[in-house]
Amino acid sequence: MRYFRAPLAFFCACLFAGTRFASAADTPPPTLDIQARTEATFSETNGLLTITNGVLVKYTDATGLTVLTADRASINQRSGDIFAEGGVHLQKDNETWAGEKLHYNYETKEMEGDKFRLGKAPFYVAGEGLHGASGGSATNGVYQGTNVLVTTDDYYEPLQKVRAQHFTIVPGEYVEAHDATLYIGSVPVFYFPYYRKSLQPDQNFFTFLPGYRSSYGPYLLSTYNMVFNEAFRAAVHLDYRVTRGVGLGPDFDYDFGKWGQGSFKYYYIRDHKPGTDPDIGTPIPKDRDRVYFSYHANPATNLNIMSQVAYQRDAFVVRDFFESQYQKDIQPNTFFDANQFWNNWSLDALVQPRLNPYWETVERLPDVRLTGFKQQLGNTPVYYESQSSVGYFRRLFADTNTLIAGIPGSGDFSGSRADTFHQLSIPETFFGWLTITPKAGARFTYYDSTSGVGADTTNHSRTVLNTGAEASFTMSRVWPGIRNEFFDVDGIRHIFQPSMDWVYVPQPSTLPSQLPQFDYQPTNSLRLLPIDYPDYNSIDSINSENTIRYGLNNRIQTKRNGELDDLVNWGVYTDWNLRPRSDETTFSDIYSDLSVKPKKWLTFNSYTRYSIENGQFNLSQHNITLQPNSTWNWSVGHLYLRSGTIFGAGDNLYTSVFFYKLNENWGTRLAHYFDATTGTLQEQDYTIYRDMRSWTAALTFRALNNLSNGKDYTVAFSFSLKSVPKFGLGADTVRAAPLVGY
Repeated sequence: MRYFRAPLAFFCACLFAGTRFASAADTPPPTLDIQARTEATFSETNGLLTITNGVLVKYTDATGLTVLTADRASINQRSGDIFAEGGVHLQKDNETWAGEKLHYNYETKEMEGDKFRLGKAPFYVAGEGLHGASGGSATNGVYQGTNVLVTTDDYYEPLQKVRAQHFTIVPGEYVEAHDATLYIGSVPVFYFPYYRKSLQPDQNFFTFLPGYRSSYGPYLLSTYNMVFNEAFRAAVHLDYRVTRGVGLGPDFDYDFGKWGQGSFKYYYIRDHKPGTDPDIGTPIPKDRDRVYFSYHANPATNLNIMSQVAYQRDAFVVRDFFESQYQKDIQPNTFFDANQFWNNWSLDALVQPRLNPYWETVERLPDVRLTGFKQQLGNTPVYYESQSSVGYFRRLFADTNTLIAGIPGSGDFSGSRADTFHQLSIPETFFGWLTITPKAGARFTYYDSTSGVGADTTNHSRTVLNTGAEASFTMSRVWPGIRNEFFDVDGIRHIFQPSMDWVYVPQPSTLPSQLPQFDYQPTNSLRLLPIDYPDYNSIDSINSENTIRYGLNNRIQTKRNGELDDLVNWGVYTDWNLRPRSDETTFSDIYSDLSVKPKKWLTFNSYTRYSIENGQFNLSQHNITLQPNSTWNWSVGHLYLRSGTIFGAGDNLYTSVFFYKLNENWGTRLAHYFDATTGTLQEQDYTIYRDMRSWTAALTFRALNNLSNGKDYTVAFSFSLKSVPKFGLGADTVRAAPLVGY
């Protein structure tokens, strides 16, 4: 034997000289990487490599990457055997084995060891005398041992566990044991002659959420979750609310790859106290249900299909029993949308019927649109874009909004429309920094006669011309020497981006007041709407326009953790109406979007809308978020919305959300929403979180004080096993709505 300082390249060459490969011709050959901390001994006689002061082995083949670390190891290049000792860790995929001694063959995947721990979250196994079964395959090795311990507790000394004398493990699949006993702490509580536990994270399981709410009385929400396979899951809800009754229904989630993913949900409750409709004062029916269906598929790389069905028997069933969904979408639409796109073109077909008569809807039966993306015309400097559509539309008002008193739908109207728009632009750069893009376009729209009470039975056609120009440039400067440890500043870069967009539209051949309004401009938008075509999509509201939109963006950046981060990002923009119409002012409000991040953990956001004409703020929204560490964070906000004919009743709301982690096991969250206009604390949320090792739990108290619906108090206890969590990855587990119900 000879002794040498082990260079990595030499080791790999020596080891591969005798490695046996059994892969197909088109499969990449296995690779072996051995790293020694200091020195190693190599025997040319038997091909044995001995490392005595820290070793790292990486082996990659068709089954994936295997990583082994140990204090000492002997590696046989001819057989693939590794004899490792001292702090041995073996990592393969997302499974981890740990012990003091291990005999492992990286070719056959067989292993043999003494005391060990094997983990694949959320399940953990420990035992003695681990042996790989003969013939164990690389993808589904079977191991046997003695004195096994199985737990979902991610602590070194688990609270609840199952112990058995003999066991069989198929990593990632299941553990099977005989003569098994369930322990809580050191106390045996149940005996299993035979025990089998799936190691899959997806299993059938129950979840329960007990609580009390003023509008429900005591309640228990129970769900049985079923996992059939990776493509299909189901859940069955059975809920009891003392003052409201029994609610039940199934949920189905499916995933068929490129052929579609989505869900189907149905829920029914015979409501004992449904209350009255606050809009019209009539009783809400006792039979209440909702149906929801979603579908999204990409059967081809350039074909996208989306569909949603959202039916409610009354307008408030989702608000009353599925609050978190109601907060996301108050009035969900029903639609089917198919989009086929190419490099320069896109064809979109949208069908949107109305299923819920208590909401205003524009039905599209269908609306087909062909869009030509901005594209260069040959070798010329001219660019062309277009958008053409044809469809049949029905504008249906809510059944509470009647043109003729007492006759629902009396104000509805319907008709066909064909529209085509084409525009040319010539982007040019001057002086190497100034970009100017003049543009000119034309639109023709044909309206068939509309039907309905008070509808216009005359056909209409409209021609619209538009022209204008965009101008912008960017300037920047860098100060690399500016550093400030307190503000986490490592160099400064300032980016200055002014812009101007002029749009001129002569008076159309037919005014909007003479046309049916299917796609109309909203009157209560809180933000500036697009003025460029085809981004401006309120086709039926197009009127004369002579407007310049000014914009100015300032960004101040620095380096934090080796990456660019914005210290300040401030955008200001406004419109100057050169020839204001009767419904316009000379200057629009000034809009400001500001984000300031003086430290990595401190962020300030501000969105304002200031009226030049009246000298007052119409909208002001500010929020400060502090998150200096993982122990606590605090977010404070204020929303002010001036009341008036455009903005409705207005708002003046202060918010505070505070989270504090008391220790590794306890945490708390406090949220408050205060309406300064009425002097009402609208909502209070208090939650205590507890990590009970194998379980997580949350006790929540919420108080609502809605002036129109009165006061409502809720207390609920939410809990789940870590192995089968109630909330999926990415779900919001801190808002009050999902913690006290659906």
